[in-house]
Amino acid sequence: MLSPDELERYARHIVLRDVGGPGQAALKRASALVIGAGGLGAPALMYLAAAGIGTLGVVDDDVVSLSNLQRQVIHTTPDIGRHKVESAAERIAALNPHVRFVGHATWLNADNALGLIGDYDLVLDGSDNFSTRYLVSDACFFAKRPLITAALGTFDGSLTTIRAYETNEQGEFNPTYRCLFPEAPPPGTVPACAEAGVMGALAGVMGSMMALEAIREIVGFGDGLVGRLLMIDARAMRFETLRYGRDPANPLNGDGPVMTDLSAHRT
Repeated sequence: MLSPDELERYARHIVLRDVGGPGQAALKRASALVIGAGGLGAPALMYLAAAGIGTLGVVDDDVVSLSNLQRQVIHTTPDIGRHKVESAAERIAALNPHVRFVGHATWLNADNALGLIGDYDLVLDGSDNFSTRYLVSDACFFAKRPLITAALGTFDGSLTTIRAYETNEQGEFNPTYRCLFPEAPPPGTVPACAEAGVMGALAGVMGSMMALEAIREIVGFGDGLVGRLLMIDARAMRFETLRYGRDPANPLNGDGPVMTDLSAHRT
């Protein structure tokens, strides 16, 4: 499965007892879709590519701007004005030619979400708005794909993994994103990044942790973040983990599910 060049490239993974040759081969067979090539998606894409993910896709219809470069490290100054999927493709190819990169320069919506997500083994959501996060999480439920989702504040971040289409050891469904956040905050209550600001290095930390959780999901070592929300306070350099469970009233896998498709996301 692995060429001599790949064996040398991934040597530090292969000597890890919990990864080894089988784990690295699993990474090569895997495909991951990253939503957004921004502050979270940029480091996630780079570390997934470096790790040897076989196919790496990204959905982003935006172009690179100067203010992006403080945190979106996959893009460079000469890329300003280019589509982010184009500059990301060049950086990934330069980093690891063994990775197949697929750029989707489109806006994710209720019409294309299931088709895009269904083509990949797992999804990493680095979007910066609640409407996209709910759409991605619902689509992953219907497509039966694991979701690693993260969010950034000014000096704080959070990360969790959603496998709501599966059951736990007790035979109960795992919690959905809607179990954690039943409703989006009212418009205007959560300021956008351009208004409130964001610490660039924190985006790098959270994006790297998204990649680490994705690698762990593929290889299968350790304990994942299903039913656990990892929270980081960068001011105090404090990490905390909050456990959360399935909400019986959630509309996807609750006791009386009312959502059977993505039609609620069509406006």
